[in-house]
Amino acid sequence: MNSRIKEALNLFQKGQLNESREICLEILKLEPNSFDTFYLISMIAFRQKEYSKSEESIKKAINLRSNNAEIYNLYAIVLLHLKKFNLAIENWNIAIKLRPEYLEAYNNRGNVLLELGKSTEALKSFEKAIELKPDFAEAYNNQGNALLKLKRIDSALKSYEKSISLMPNYYQAYHNCGRAFYERNKKNEILKNYEKSKKFNSDLDSAIKNYKKAIELKPDFAEAYFDLGSIFSEVNKNDAAIEYYQKAIDLKKEFGAKLGILIHTKLKLCDWSTINKDLKDIEDKILSFEKLSSPFFLLSIKDSLKLQKINAEKWFKNEFRSTNNNLEKISKKQNNKKIKIGYYSADFREHAMGHLLANLFELHDRSKFELYGFYFGPDVNDDVFKRIEKTFDKFVNVNSKTETEIAQISKDFQIDIAVDLMGYTRDNRFKIFIEKCAPIQVNYLGYPGTLGANCIDYIIADKVLIPEGSQEYYSEKIVYLPNSYQVNDSKKKVSKKIFTREEIGLPKNNFVFCSFNQRYKILPKTFDSWMQILKRVDNSVIWLLESNEKSSENLKKEAANRGIDPKRIIFSKALPLDEHLARHKAADLFIDTFPYNAHTTCSDSLRVGLPVLTLQGETFASRVSSSLLNAVGLKELITYSSKEYEDLAVEFATDAYKLKNIKNKLEINKNKLPLFNTKLFTSHIEQAYFEMYKRYNKNEKPENIEIK
Repeated sequence: MNSRIKEALNLFQKGQLNESREICLEILKLEPNSFDTFYLISMIAFRQKEYSKSEESIKKAINLRSNNAEIYNLYAIVLLHLKKFNLAIENWNIAIKLRPEYLEAYNNRGNVLLELGKSTEALKSFEKAIELKPDFAEAYNNQGNALLKLKRIDSALKSYEKSISLMPNYYQAYHNCGRAFYERNKKNEILKNYEKSKKFNSDLDSAIKNYKKAIELKPDFAEAYFDLGSIFSEVNKNDAAIEYYQKAIDLKKEFGAKLGILIHTKLKLCDWSTINKDLKDIEDKILSFEKLSSPFFLLSIKDSLKLQKINAEKWFKNEFRSTNNNLEKISKKQNNKKIKIGYYSADFREHAMGHLLANLFELHDRSKFELYGFYFGPDVNDDVFKRIEKTFDKFVNVNSKTETEIAQISKDFQIDIAVDLMGYTRDNRFKIFIEKCAPIQVNYLGYPGTLGANCIDYIIADKVLIPEGSQEYYSEKIVYLPNSYQVNDSKKKVSKKIFTREEIGLPKNNFVFCSFNQRYKILPKTFDSWMQILKRVDNSVIWLLESNEKSSENLKKEAANRGIDPKRIIFSKALPLDEHLARHKAADLFIDTFPYNAHTTCSDSLRVGLPVLTLQGETFASRVSSSLLNAVGLKELITYSSKEYEDLAVEFATDAYKLKNIKNKLEINKNKLPLFNTKLFTSHIEQAYFEMYKRYNKNEKPENIEIK
């Protein structure tokens, strides 16, 4: 294989498909009969779901080399996507003839035969695959499917059990095992396997059917109701989610501990019908030390450091009770020339976190640090993912690995400092850190609060976020960065498109307040302030992003209940990020939520020159906007009471000179002060890593660190 095709293959493996294809086309101009090039072009087209183009290139490759088993296997898979099933089987037969030990071809052929109703033939194909690879978990699962079709239930169960023994998190096998027990009418076994299937399952439609069937068999099955609530929440069907969550809580007293999830789901719909009672119940439960839902929900509803710490510690101790007292000590090693930093996240992609972090990874000093990325998010190939992936010295997709396996990989790499970028947010894999994946473990950016965990050494913050008097409410030691804790991307693109108010649906000459925070952050108290502001500023409007129809309806009703014309709330649909940033300029003033402030949303607004008015509280989440405003030299936009917040909003709306001055100041400061200086931020966080590492190598315990 020549160097150019190797270059193209390397780009393909990194997900840079268009660049890889361009090189392939250049090669074909010089070598029009290059089998390897046509093969690679066919794989590129397949990855891009251009199946007809893939087939076209495969045929050319086969004409050049008809004795290659892999190309026939790929051709069969492409034909499968083109729904040419019989032709696909013919090509798998050719692949097997060319390579009789080709176990993937046997397994793939068996699946299509099964789909075509040829169960006996399919079974023989799976059996051959297992003969060639006795630990082939997928083939055992498929063998079970064939046996189930043939009504050989006991044999099918044995196949599924074998599959699960080889791959304990194989949700399809649990699901199929449940189907087999359904044929035997063994309700407890059905429910047990469906529950395990849900634990590992990302196929939501299938899971919904499973759980509804489980409820038919056992109408008081609270766990099934709760899991259905979680599934509907995943697909943003929050009305249904609330119904199922409530049913679970009503059926089983123990599910009262899940009240936080129910409240959070209601807040997504701006359903405040029971909010006062719910918040009182939550506070009572926390103070009585009952275990509650994941601590994330509390960030948006209670500005109390005390409650957040109690809840986080209780959650950690209960959720991980089987492991949190068994932290494995990592053997001391030599002081390395380069510090190995591991970053762990499901959000290295088109996500707020991905946008914030990409430039930091690019700017790290490679003469002093080795970077390792551990990704456990969905399979994606967007521009942010591709940008981040190539910044690491080693980037590992560990989505299919267990937390124990990920921790072991980290130890094998000898990671010095492990940075958890998620905390208790969605899709986190916190057990990685309980397994002690590195000698120094850090909570940064993703979760705005303490984790209450004895396995995390440090939290990265700044003096606005965590004043000295608040340190006791954090289980971690504090690393104080000199400006804001939040990294930003100096390269972030803003569209040059100019949006008129008319095309957005905003009034041309009236004052426009806006708030682009997520709906669950809008609490009644914040909304009360917003409506008071609208009352005091004639003809003003508030501009929000559309989230779901139900929440928009509820907000309109709440406005009417407060004597405000619902038409003064204007909703806009989502746009690509660069265009969304550009349309900020159509607003006059961003008014923040409380107690969960704008985070990335705040820095985005400041980036494009739109001032943000915030209300500061005592918790991390309620001080993030203050941190960002401090770093851009706009402390005068920080308020400390609802009255001050409302009065200042009205002042800006009624005093054009005052508003112009603050916008001019922001325009100057954002280019000269630290908030968007990623290079400066990188040097500060690197200093923090050096200080952590130095203490560790001196056998000193973690202590608060201040970077100057």
